[in-house]
Amino acid sequence: MTDWVLTPEQLNTLLGFLLGAQALLRDVLHGLGLSGTVAGQPEWPLAQRLSAEVLVFEPGQARRLLGCIAALGLALVLAALALLWRRARWSAWGGAVLVLALAPWGSASVWLVPALPTSFHRSPTGFTAESIVRGQASYQQHCLRCHGADGRGEGPEAASLPMWPPNLNGRLLWQRLEGELFWHVRHGLRDRQGQTTMPGFGDRLSDTQVWQLIDFLQAQASGRTLAQTGRWEQPLRLPDAPVRCARGPALWLHELQPQRVLLAPSGRGDGAVPVDPRLVTVALPLPGSPPASSADCVAEQAELAQALALVLGVTPARLGGYQLLADRQGWLRARSAPGSPGWSAADLVCRAETGAQPGADSAAPAAGLAGLIAQMDAEPVQLLRGGFPH
Repeated sequence: MTDWVLTPEQLNTLLGFLLGAQALLRDVLHGLGLSGTVAGQPEWPLAQRLSAEVLVFEPGQARRLLGCIAALGLALVLAALALLWRRARWSAWGGAVLVLALAPWGSASVWLVPALPTSFHRSPTGFTAESIVRGQASYQQHCLRCHGADGRGEGPEAASLPMWPPNLNGRLLWQRLEGELFWHVRHGLRDRQGQTTMPGFGDRLSDTQVWQLIDFLQAQASGRTLAQTGRWEQPLRLPDAPVRCARGPALWLHELQPQRVLLAPSGRGDGAVPVDPRLVTVALPLPGSPPASSADCVAEQAELAQALALVLGVTPARLGGYQLLADRQGWLRARSAPGSPGWSAADLVCRAETGAQPGADSAAPAAGLAGLIAQMDAEPVQLLRGGFPH
């Protein structure tokens, strides 16, 4: 038993269950009137929450917690049996007590970390292009002086702060639950001595603007990481925007799921966009370019070009000629740069943590777009926030 290790799939299932269980507990307490509402969503009323990071990095703790959950479940079944079957009442109660006594209880402090009232809040923005662009405007007005134009924490006022601002382009944004990011932007941050290291912006930004700012930060961090390392280290959704399709009513990009989406900002002279039956091709006409002549759908929202430039780590003026490929779940997975002769495995820039590096598999089923799609489908990705799968 001590050698048993949870597989990544089993661990993700456990973490997903724990996240859902905590969100359900929050909603039940709110429904019973035992907790209030913060920023339009039920608050988490407890001072602590379960730590996914401990369970990910310490397999023994994950096994122990799973054993405790199983013991609690069995004890509840035996307790229900004691209430419903009078002849076996005392045996069932005794069995429940014995199961709880033999459960692998440890120190609860190992599994728990401090929580915030908004820990389990979810962003209501939908990660739209408009939200990202509006968040960029808020960042430039309120955050740029300290965090810098590129988010690396080297703004003109950074040196005057009691603590140097963190680099927002790494994993930092995904190491916290998005509801906790929301709380820190609203209320600020303090060090262990209680000194303010970042002011809160709840008096200057509405709740919607805070969520939009978080959308921008994630888009910018993804683009900066792609420009520096050649990959999106964290899964990122295709920024949502309205599209006009040749057949059917107007849609939003997320409504094209579960189909793969090829998004092509058109910067080519003839306006032609590659069309493939395995994909829904969406053209994005750029200023000065002719209308797309062959795409399945057309996106005409100006904010989408700005959002795509951010996630690609380029300026809007250099967006033409790029292509982006999203999988059936809406995650951005591949990027083709201007001048590229065609799709290849090297264009898969968002990969599963356990996936092989581009070009490492010499037995790829096919070359070009077919091989890229096969590799993308064989390596599904999953976003982790604060260690929990989302």
